[in-house]
Amino acid sequence: MEEVVTKASNFIYDFIDEDLENGVNTRVQTRFPPEPNGYLHIGHAKAICIDFMTAKKYGGICNLRLDDTNPSKEDVEYVDAIKEDIEWLGFKWEKCLYASSYFDFIYECAIKLIKKGKAYVCDLSVDEIREYRGTLTEPGKNSPYRDRSVEENLDLFERMTKGEFPDGSKVLRAKIDMASPNINMRDPVIYRIAHVSHHQTGDKWCVYPMYDFAHPLSDAKENVTYSLCSLEFENHRPLYNWFINEIGFEEPPRQIEFARLNLNYCVTSKRKCLEMVEKGIVSGWDDPRMVTLSGIRRRGYPAAAVRDFIERVGVAKANSVVDYGLLEACARDALGDTAPRAMAVLRPLKVIIDNYPEGQSEEIEVEVHPDHPEMGTRTVTFSKEIYVEQDDFMAEPVKKYFRLYPGNEVRLKGAYFVRCESYEADENGNVTCLHCTYDPESKGGNSPDGRKVKGTLHWVNAADCVKAEVRLYDRLFNVEDPGDNYEEHFNPESLVVLKGCLLEGGLRDVKPGDVFQFMRQGYFCADKDSTPDNIIINRTVALNSSWK
Repeated sequence: MEEVVTKASNFIYDFIDEDLENGVNTRVQTRFPPEPNGYLHIGHAKAICIDFMTAKKYGGICNLRLDDTNPSKEDVEYVDAIKEDIEWLGFKWEKCLYASSYFDFIYECAIKLIKKGKAYVCDLSVDEIREYRGTLTEPGKNSPYRDRSVEENLDLFERMTKGEFPDGSKVLRAKIDMASPNINMRDPVIYRIAHVSHHQTGDKWCVYPMYDFAHPLSDAKENVTYSLCSLEFENHRPLYNWFINEIGFEEPPRQIEFARLNLNYCVTSKRKCLEMVEKGIVSGWDDPRMVTLSGIRRRGYPAAAVRDFIERVGVAKANSVVDYGLLEACARDALGDTAPRAMAVLRPLKVIIDNYPEGQSEEIEVEVHPDHPEMGTRTVTFSKEIYVEQDDFMAEPVKKYFRLYPGNEVRLKGAYFVRCESYEADENGNVTCLHCTYDPESKGGNSPDGRKVKGTLHWVNAADCVKAEVRLYDRLFNVEDPGDNYEEHFNPESLVVLKGCLLEGGLRDVKPGDVFQFMRQGYFCADKDSTPDNIIINRTVALNSSWK
């Protein structure tokens, strides 16, 4: 696994440094606690990097803990995908744990709160609980069931656990303060009834803890020292601390919040992503237009580019929106230094070199990477018939057009100078073939008489080129903030499929995941569904941003 390097300091490190210096903690332990109800996205990548890199910086450990407290929305498929994404990013957890592994312990904590008079069984409906809770400016009012005796609450909670009551008929609530200015402290629900099988515990339970209850207790049970989470949990911190203090943990974890990663031109809501998958708007969670980590990976973004992106975004206390172009720039930087070069013609136009010997073919050595000679060379073949891009010819050129047109000479990358002599067109005026002549003395792309040409074109040999389907991906939405009406803002150019594209012959054995820079086109990778008989290539990112 590639080395992961921690870089600049941030306010989280400053807090930890202060704690270590003052003896508040003597070690650092973190955890990444995703809920397995969907695939991870680019926002999760920030949390992953912060959790794992913080532990690495201080020589501590980071666990993966699946927050599986809502079995109706969770699945083993998501568990496996989460593990794959974390490993792809370059991180390895100390232990893989589940909140469900603590269900017995969490249940005993609930019993402890009931016995202390700090929890009660409530019969109010969801809507009634919401009504009783009050607003941000008005205090709530006590539930009529708030003063049940400890004995009655213990009996009812036991009967809830035995399955005597239907879903939604009763909940267990913490007894805190219905007049608290922090609405999260107004007797939050800590257990609800759900007669549903769990992917880890089966049918053992029909009551499940709420996230706000299970999360701090799981942290404390694991001896986590720093609970690092996004900024929306800042108002939950008093509740987090209340549960830990009431249960009586001597060394409570410290919760530290950071700004979440908001990226424009995309949707990261799991609910909306699931909608797009279920409606067939995208091909799946790993559709290369999605900013799920599996989609980003399938599109060809290297893990190093994602980590670099997170590093450039930085760790801040205030929420902000990051431009999608920064992620693309990180991909270009990473791939520009590592991706081997190749030639591909996406919209082919045949070229016949009239003065090239009939039946002759020759091999030409070209560099794999212009900046890394240690990567060696690759062999391409050249013969009388080749293909160039349709856009590389104009019958009537505009000003400063330096590619092929009648009478103009260009350089073919690594091969020869060729001059366009004439062209053929169909009855509709579409150009179907160019006729050119070549200079035999210009092999390698240099003329012995020193004449200059301004245009250099990529090409493929008609005799051994390879057919492929190329998928040109772009941003899924055409507005910065798609919002709730995201379906109205789909970018119709987010996927353009080109069939009949031609690759240089050396790519006939391309394997899924292989990456390339196609000369003058951009960065591409072979799709996971690509086979030798049906090569599928995805565009990762163009050479330069087309977005203004």
